[in-house]
Amino acid sequence: MFIVIPALDLKDRKCVQLIGGDPHKKIVELDNPIKIAKYWENLNAKRLHVIDLDGAIFGKRKNEEIVFKIVKELSIPIQFGGGIRSLKEAMKFLDRGVEKIILGTLAIKNPEIIEKLEEKYGKERIIIALDSKRGYVSIEGWRKSTRIKATKVARKFEKYVEEFLFTNIDVEGKLSGIDENIIAEIINSTKARVIISGGISSEEDIRKIKEMGAGGVVIGSALYTGRLSPKVLLFE
Repeated sequence: MFIVIPALDLKDRKCVQLIGGDPHKKIVELDNPIKIAKYWENLNAKRLHVIDLDGAIFGKRKNEEIVFKIVKELSIPIQFGGGIRSLKEAMKFLDRGVEKIILGTLAIKNPEIIEKLEEKYGKERIIIALDSKRGYVSIEGWRKSTRIKATKVARKFEKYVEEFLFTNIDVEGKLSGIDENIIAEIINSTKARVIISGGISSEEDIRKIKEMGAGGVVIGSALYTGRLSPKVLLFE
């Protein structure tokens, strides 16, 4: 089943949307993230994508209380990521009700932890983030580039997870549309489901991504700025 997932990015206890992950380039900043989370649930979102940008970019866990309150007050599944750098921290979020954790830097630096998490919780609760600049994986809140192809990471970890989250940083937050070639490349590199994020700004973008075989999309800026109607959450 194809799924459209609204994004809720947290920074300084607010809901924000950034351009290219740059903390100094905000195009959206809203108070009361819990209210916003409930708003998406009330619009029939099937899942919510929550990212702690303070954790991802600065290694500071300022928004943990908000995350756990969202988990407690919403009935839909929460996928959460942002600065999870240890087995202990990953287990904490899973044990406290986060349905799926999103791991990027941890997977690249400590791949053995992914195997341990899969053994304990099952592959359906782990998402590997493939955050990509020009096809190469970026880590540590997108501040550090590697020379590792996203397709290589996908092939390496597909036996441990059901889903990958591929974010094209080159177009993230720019509302400029998608790069079909790089999306097709990542989808075709693995048998696991691939959720696509970055640059999605029209229903046509969503339709193309579905036709390419993706399992779904995460949409942030286009929903918050009104470029896309919330009705796309019911896209099938």
